Parts: sequence; structure tokens; C-alpha cells
Amino acid sequence: MNVPPELPTLRVFVALAPPDDAKDELARALAPAYAAYPRLRWNRIEDWHITLAFLGELPSTAVPPLRSVLADRAHSHPALHLGLRGGGHFDGRLLWSGIDGDLDGLHQLAADVRQLVRSCGIEFNERPLRPHLTLARARRDDPVSVPQAAEGLAAFVGRRWPAERLHLVGSNIGRGPGPIHYRDIEAWRFATPAQDV
Repeated sequence: MNVPPELPTLRVFVALAPPDDAKDELARALAPAYAAYPRLRWNRIEDWHITLAFLGELPSTAVPPLRSVLADRAHSHPALHLGLRGGGHFDGRLLWSGIDGDLDGLHQLAADVRQLVRSCGIEFNERPLRPHLTLARARRDDPVSVPQAAEGLAAFVGRRWPAERLHLVGSNIGRGPGPIHYRDIEAWRFATPAQDV
């Protein structure tokens, strides 16, 4: 979608979010890495999320149709049982925790969300889903911290939790020199509780 310059824009994505106690559990496991690698650009815990579809810069006028179709999808979809497990990195620069649990359901939900976004006439760069939670990014002059921090997370296995809401999220990236912050534009509860796995 080409955005006329006069319209206000948001950088938007659709995501799931772990509950606070699951994030706290992972944060405790990360304590040694926080201490050992203070120069990494650590994401705020409250911003941790699992991206299902990254839509890029959208005009504010694109948000209302998304709200409608995503609300309908959430209200007809069961919650997913997921967990955080292990750690890894992309290209030695981005540290992540892996996702465990109902991965088939997660992939199907992401496919449904992406189809709904396209049905609203929104074009976006559709990358294959690699479920993860981004934790930190390396600075250009620090090639070793991320792989070492990932090794420290290899044995982590978090408890399972229900992902009970679908989130439409906006970020402030590109709007100042500070860190990226995310906020819910809206979130919708799924239709039924997660099934035990």
C-alpha cells in the first residue's frame, strides 16, 4: 500500500503476547546475560511479542478495516497453548527465545491473519513465519555477545501458557532517536480457552 505523505502513519503488526508471569520467568533466566552483556540493545520486557504478520508503515485510515476483520477472526478462534523454549540468534545480531507448544495452530493462525490483511487491500512483505520472541540486538562493533547469550538460553524451558488475545500493535519506529516502543492499537480475546496439550 502506497502511503500519501500527508496522511499520518503507523508501523503496524499483528501479534500474540506472553502473559506477565511467563515473561518474568524468561527474564529471570536472562539475568546472567543482562549482567554479562550490558551493551546489547535489550528489548523492554513489556514489548516482548510473537509477530504473526508485520505490515510495515500504514496510513491511519487502514486501521479501522483491520480492526473489524481481526476482531471477527479472534472471536471465532480458540486460544493457543504456547511456551518459551531455548534461545538462538539470527546472523549473530538478533537474540531470540524460541516458541514451543501448538505450533501447527500458530502457523494456521498466522496464515489466516495474513489472508485477512490482504483481503483489506493491504500489501506487505510476507516472510515465512519463524516463531520467536526478539530479546536483544547487537551493536555493530559487538559480534560475539548475541551468540554467547543464545548459548546461555539453550536449556531454558518455560511453562506453557494460553495466548488468549490477538493484538494489533503500532510502534514509534522512525519517530525519534529513542528506543522503539510498542502499544496495542486494540486486542481481542479468542473465542475459547486454550486446550491442554
